[in-house]
Amino acid sequence: MNKAELITKLADDAGITKTQANAALDSFIGAVTKTLKGGGKVTLVGFGTFSVSKRAARNGRNPQTGEVIKIKARKVAKFKAGKELAAKI
Repeated sequence: MNKAELITKLADDAGITKTQANAALDSFIGAVTKTLKGGGKVTLVGFGTFSVSKRAARNGRNPQTGEVIKIKARKVAKFKAGKELAAKI
């Protein structure tokens, strides 16, 4: 499912226009992004938790040449499914 399909599904289920559904989805994404950027986490009971994880610097290999390359440390977004979501899948 892509964003357009999700917006259509949200609009149909909630009985709102696609424009309103798009605004709601954009607001949700913006709120989660802002919270994660600030170092916080977002927990939706029954669905899951969005958080930030630190990935340490490490050495990798260029698959074409076999040359060792350095991969910088970085922060990555992480999602852990909640119990209810995991049970439904």
